Amino acid sequence: MKKIYTQGFFGLFLTLFLMTLLSCGEKTKAPEREMAMDHSTEEATPKNPKKPLSEDFKGYWYAGDAEITSYQLEQARYGEIHEGHAVLIYVTEPFLADVQVKADGNNPDNVSVLKLNATKKFLTGIYPYSIMGSTFYPVHDNQHAIKTSLSVQEWCGHVYSQINNRNQFEFTSHSYFEGEADQNFMLDKQLLENEIWTKIRIHPEDLPTGNLNVIPSLEYLRLAHKELKAYEATASVSSENGITTYTLSYPKLERILRVNFTSNFPYAIESWTEESKSGFGANAKTLTTKAIKMKSIKTAYWGQHDNDDLILRDSLRL
Repeated sequence: MKKIYTQGFFGLFLTLFLMTLLSCGEKTKAPEREMAMDHSTEEATPKNPKKPLSEDFKGYWYAGDAEITSYQLEQARYGEIHEGHAVLIYVTEPFLADVQVKADGNNPDNVSVLKLNATKKFLTGIYPYSIMGSTFYPVHDNQHAIKTSLSVQEWCGHVYSQINNRNQFEFTSHSYFEGEADQNFMLDKQLLENEIWTKIRIHPEDLPTGNLNVIPSLEYLRLAHKELKAYEATASVSSENGITTYTLSYPKLERILRVNFTSNFPYAIESWTEESKSGFGANAKTLTTKAIKMKSIKTAYWGQHDNDDLILRDSLRL
């Protein structure tokens, strides 16, 4: 009896051990598997039909890599131009639309999004600026971005703001400035400038044009200390020599954004300019921020975090 009991216990232990091992293996591989699949089951309606994904799109964006592109930056700030660099990181991810975070595993309610992490780093005199914006846009291009956020760090302090897309846009912001401080409010849904950058990469032929109401980028609103709301804008598209330009002009803000991208898939963003007032009071003047593409690579950066991987930054000229 003792022998039978021992064998039974060993069998149970071995079974549990194998189940644990397999479970850990699945958890480790989940991010890569999710990266390469479209699990979006978001309900489509006649007003918001899901746009089909081309084979080119699937082959490029579901290959398990991110697209990383570096840009030489000339940033307008405090009435002067400051040199630095910008990086655009595009990658597809499974997203949970209800809690609005990246999904950790397979889920029938996952929405496939094209995420853009846009970063800028530049110096203003003795102190540095670090800016990052994140936008999560459904690959089926049938609604507004599910979420967009911004963080800005510099020696005076740091700021964070976010828009969540639910019944309305839910805006949250935290700032060290007395006039801004902590904010939480709702606003009606309008075109988000932040989502234009991902829409370009999916269906640029459907970019909105004409007279529009647009919520400017969170970065611009923060740096210019402007109220978060929709502003009247005019949008147009033009093409020349294989490059398409999307122009967004805000008359009341005296601001013009131009995004230049390749006219053919994968609609890579080659450069952009942003013309607006910079500085405050008598020091304010119209300046143009410019970003020009340096290098672009496709790689699974999330696994390249060791010291030996530092050399990969050379390929981006960073």
